[in-house]
Amino acid sequence: MTLSRRAATEAWRLLGHLKETLGHPRRASWAVRSRRCRQCLCFMRKMLAAVSRVLSGASQKPASRVLVASRNFANDATFEIKKCDLHRLEEGPPVTTVLTREDGLKYYRMMQTVRRMELKADQLYKQKIIRGFCHLCDGQEACCVGLEAGINPTDHLITAYRAHGFTFTRGLSVREILAELTGRKGGCAKGKGGSMHMYAKNFYGGNGIVGAQGQIFEAYNMAALWKLPCIFICENNRYGMGTSVERAAASTDYYKRGDFIPGLRVDGMDILCVREATRFAAAYCRSGKGPILMELQTYRYHGHSMSDPGVSYRTREEIQEVRSKSDPIMLLKDRMVNSNLASVEELKEIDVEVRKEIEDAAQFATADPEPPLEELGYHIYSSDPPFEVRGANQWIKFKSVS
Repeated sequence: MTLSRRAATEAWRLLGHLKETLGHPRRASWAVRSRRCRQCLCFMRKMLAAVSRVLSGASQKPASRVLVASRNFANDATFEIKKCDLHRLEEGPPVTTVLTREDGLKYYRMMQTVRRMELKADQLYKQKIIRGFCHLCDGQEACCVGLEAGINPTDHLITAYRAHGFTFTRGLSVREILAELTGRKGGCAKGKGGSMHMYAKNFYGGNGIVGAQGQIFEAYNMAALWKLPCIFICENNRYGMGTSVERAAASTDYYKRGDFIPGLRVDGMDILCVREATRFAAAYCRSGKGPILMELQTYRYHGHSMSDPGVSYRTREEIQEVRSKSDPIMLLKDRMVNSNLASVEELKEIDVEVRKEIEDAAQFATADPEPPLEELGYHIYSSDPPFEVRGANQWIKFKSVS
């Protein structure tokens, strides 16, 4: 951009005056120095006004030349990751890994989406738009995103409750998840499953019945006997409902609980650790060696469910310490910025886009209609036609009056 000669001359004149003023001897009297300092301020005001006039005049004219600032990012970077504790294994996952810029941005967006989705679910629950049970996974984002990064879309996954993150990483949209939480027709289970019963392709949902997960040692035994290609995962977030693992278990080495099944204990707050451990476990199973057990050491920021404030059995200081030192999103962000895989501004743009996506999904989830009562027995089986569900009197048919 070009500046007018008159404006440029004025700016240079003021700079010359400022130089002369600032060059007064240090041994001058206080009164002289004070007077000359006032002159400095006066000249600085004039100079700023001149610069303002120059820029104002330039902005009113079409620019013939434009300065464009660009930045070259690294395509990938190598990071050291925490070594896994091993059980019945001679070697484990690598202690270094390569993260590409493309994968880093994808992981960041996915974890940020899960985090914002859970915070929106918290808000909707407190507004009594979401009812019933609701278990949030904020703080544990590296588990679901890192796990998905280490397996194939054709692999099968089943989990317990606290399943919203896995539902998203398995391919469902935030809109379908929030609509399911609010009990609407557009939900992933047509509004009939809620927080604990969500499903997707090759994802067999959250399981809300604690007893259904109680036969774990029988499952370990059968998988070991038949050498099944199965990865057992314990998301150890340090608390079982309101009881700490130290108070509940004489041995907290959950990765050894498979006995004859090999095990790994993994830093579940580091997405790269989870990804590499999952890749290792998947390769182990695919090679025909049988099952393997992974313990992901993680942490949940919310309580066990929305009915649990989460601060009666642990301190707020404990939660804040984990947030400040081990937050999975913060750890990935710092790695990417410090290794020139992304800029702070670029990641902030992703944050803005994610917030908008969540808000749009929440609008849909609160405006979408609820399923009518006559569809109570629909969708029990995906391929079969709907059938009537009997009440106390088998000849009574339910009809929606709303």
